Order: sequence, then structure tokens, then C-alpha cells
Amino acid sequence: MIFIIRRWFSHEASSGVLLILAALAALIIANSPARAAYETALNFPRAAAGEQGASFNLLALINDGLMAMFFLLIGLEVKRELIQGALASRAQAAFPAIAALGGMIAPAIIYMLVNRHAPANYAGWAIPTATDIAFAVGVLALLGKRVPASLKAFLLALAIIDDLGAIVIIALFYNHQLSPAALAGAAGVAAVMWLMNRRNISHPGLYLLAGAALWTCILLSGIHATLAGVIAGALIPLSLPGKAYSPALVLEHRLQPWVIYLILPLFAFANAGVSLQGLTPGSLLSLLPAGIAAGLILGKPVGIMAFCLLSVKLRMARLPDGVAMGQIAAAAVLCGIGFTMSIFIAGLAFGTGSGNEQLTLAKLGILSGSTLSAILGYLVLRRALPQAA
Repeated sequence: MIFIIRRWFSHEASSGVLLILAALAALIIANSPARAAYETALNFPRAAAGEQGASFNLLALINDGLMAMFFLLIGLEVKRELIQGALASRAQAAFPAIAALGGMIAPAIIYMLVNRHAPANYAGWAIPTATDIAFAVGVLALLGKRVPASLKAFLLALAIIDDLGAIVIIALFYNHQLSPAALAGAAGVAAVMWLMNRRNISHPGLYLLAGAALWTCILLSGIHATLAGVIAGALIPLSLPGKAYSPALVLEHRLQPWVIYLILPLFAFANAGVSLQGLTPGSLLSLLPAGIAAGLILGKPVGIMAFCLLSVKLRMARLPDGVAMGQIAAAAVLCGIGFTMSIFIAGLAFGTGSGNEQLTLAKLGILSGSTLSAILGYLVLRRALPQAA
């Protein structure tokens, strides 16, 4: 039994399956008699009637606290890819970077076109710009060895750059009134981490301690606290002079199972619980969810392919070895899976809490668009890849 569990967790598709199960569980509970208990747990501690609501509850702990570890992992992965991996040279980075840019611009344009007569929905323009790495890789894993290694590397690089772009969008467009004192404190902690890096301090625990102080300062500054994870990841040394030990790689390997198998499923469970009570089939076709779904299903592949074709034609980049443009197009459909980061941005755009109709509709658009993108991406990619021997 233990062997079967270990084997399942070692499979690349396991992380995506866990996310699906967590989201489905949340949807079922949110539309069952257990809905009240689910919402009460997420909003714990709740202030007494007539008092101001608690500013930090379980949902905020998951979204602002635990998700900082997810962003730290992204920061570590981006640094590794930039220095040693698929983004280490301009030639390697150009094609997925250009593809990711197209995959962010086109969905935002489509969303805004659909919602052009609904100013209340404008804040959600960035929701369909993200790609969920765990889901996309999970779908790829279902096709096994038929997927060329270079195509998988392209998709991973594109998704990582996509996440980095989403982080930049959050930093620029989804922050509140800033506190100069807290920002100065964050800058001071970041400077200390930079000095630790320069002094070749190797203990990952010291960087995590400094990262916690950075998270606190950024939380108080008005900038979204999860960005502390990315900054910390960039400041942890990948290599040390004369040593084979890598603090960044050690921390990445230790964090990865916790993030993939606990934090992300917990985030999905806490945020995918959409109550369908009072909604009609027409709700799914209203401007907000329709714009998100259209951005994910149409905007992602159209933007990625348009920029890929243009970059190859203008000789700004070249196709990865052993990969045809048709396979790139099929993989681009998978990039419409925007589950984790899209839900995260939706919460920043429209706020959190039960009874939030805009957030509910946004989640409907994300879930429907991501599901259709996963199914279409799998079918198209299965047809585009060579048949198994």
C-alpha cells in the first residue's frame, strides 16, 4: 500500500489530480448542507455581531501566508532557470518569453473587449493572463513518453515566465495605499539578505527567517505580501564558491512537495468553493465569466501562436529542436488552464468573502475556461504528437 502511494505521488500527473480533487471537493461542499460550516471555518476567527470583522482569518492565512511559500518556490525556480536551465541564454529564453508575452496580452484584450460596456468588471482584466504549471504538466504527463522533452521544457519555461509576468502585474496594479515606513523596512531586510548572499551564508533557515521578516514588512506596506516570496527566492544563493552545496536548490527540493501536495490543494479547496445557489445557466454567459473563459480558451492559444509565428518569421527566435509548430499550437491550448494564479488574481481584483457576486462569477469563468482548455489541450495535443510505438 505504501509503495502504491509513493509511486502515485512520484507521477507527474499527481499534482494536477490533487488540485482537481480539492477543487471538486470544495464545489460539492459549497453546494451542500455543509456550506455554512465550510464558510465558517474559512472565516475563523469571526468577530462577534456588531464588532468589526477579524482582519486575519483562515482564508487570509492561506492566501496571504501559505501562498507566499508558493511564490518563494516560483522565485527559486525562476532563478535556477535563468542561471542554469531553460532560460540561461538569450537563444533559449527568447522563444518561450515571446510566447508568454503574447499569452498575457491577448487574453487581457479579449476580456476587456467582452466587458467594454461593464466598467465594474474592468479590475479583472488580468485574471485570464496566467497559466497553471501543475495542471498543464499534469495533462502533459497523461501523454507519457509521446511528449518530446523540448516541448515539455518549452511549456515549463513559458509557464514560469507567465507566472513571473503575473507577479509583476500584481505588484503594479493590485496594491493598496502604500506605507513608506514599511517599504523602508522591507528594503532594509532585502539589503540584509543581499549581504548574506554576498557573504556566502549557506544555511537556508537563516534566509527563511529573514524572508519571514520581509513578508511582515511587505504585508504592512500595502504591497501584496506574497511578493516577499519571489524577492526572497531571488536573494538566496544558487551556488557557493568552491562548494557543491546549493542553498537555493536544497530549499527548492524541500519546499516542492509541501507546496505541490499541501499548499496548492489547500488553496484550491479554500478558494474553489463556489455556491451555485441563485445562479442560472445564463449567469455563466454574463460578461464577467464569459470574458474570463474567452480569454483563457481563445486568448491564450491565439496570443501565444501569433507571437510565436511572428518571432520565427522575423528571426527573433527559433522553434525548439524536434518540435513542430503544430505541437506548439496544441501546447498553447493547454496554457488556457489558469486555475491557481487566476483565482489568486480574482481575489485581489474583486475581494474575498461569501456573498461576493463578482468573485463568484469570476471563479465560474476560471473553472469553466480552465476545464475546457484542459480537455481541448489534451485532445489536440494527443492528435498532434506522434503515435506511441
